[in-house]
Amino acid sequence: MLKSVYNIVIAMVCLFVVVIVGDKLSYNMHVKSIKDKQVYNQHEEWEGTQLKENPNYDNLWILINIDNKQLKLIDLDTHETLKTYRVATGKKGTPTPIGSFKIVEKSKWGGSFGTRWMKLDVPWGNYGIHGTNKPASIGYSLSHGCIRMNNKDIEELYEMVEYNTYVTIEGGPHGSFSYGFRTLNPGDRGSDVQEVQNRLKLKGYYNGSIDGIYGEGMKSSIINFKKDNNLQLNHSVDTEMYDKLGIILME
Repeated sequence: MLKSVYNIVIAMVCLFVVVIVGDKLSYNMHVKSIKDKQVYNQHEEWEGTQLKENPNYDNLWILINIDNKQLKLIDLDTHETLKTYRVATGKKGTPTPIGSFKIVEKSKWGGSFGTRWMKLDVPWGNYGIHGTNKPASIGYSLSHGCIRMNNKDIEELYEMVEYNTYVTIEGGPHGSFSYGFRTLNPGDRGSDVQEVQNRLKLKGYYNGSIDGIYGEGMKSSIINFKKDNNLQLNHSVDTEMYDKLGIILME
């Protein structure tokens, strides 16, 4: 008899614990649901503010001119220049890539890269738009190819543009050959390599990627082009080959 009463008491205690724990779990899940909803609403509110303050949030374009050291943020719908910033660009030995790219990464960095980093999808190297701990370099050709900005400027730009924003970099009267001709050899990378690939492809000699990287596929196309144009057979792209490709620097 006592054993039966004991078992009944134990069962009632267990049931009470289950009810209390269940209620607490239900309460916690309810609170979490409310918090998640609040976070979601806050994000929605933030996104709404962005769209309200910048109605062309999805249609911006960055134009960078290497010569005048300027970065412009342009509204593609109205063609209005929203912002103009002073920047630093690449040195002669490490030039800034020329062409059209997209922002594929956004990060909050530090050190020599300043407070913000936005990576560009340059196929032949790691380039981006970032801040700097050397503000005196702004306005000059002193970087390793990246676009440097004052930290306060990159922080402002960072908040205005999103992933996949198009970035066009232009400069010099010679475009991809802004710093003149260089003799290209296997392993070289850059805007000039990309332009040679373009010309070879147009002439039917190159079927590889237009990626600005002088790799194995480009070597054979250069040899074939040189054979057909009575040029010295080697893997270098020199002034004679530039001429045969129709690449001429106009003064």
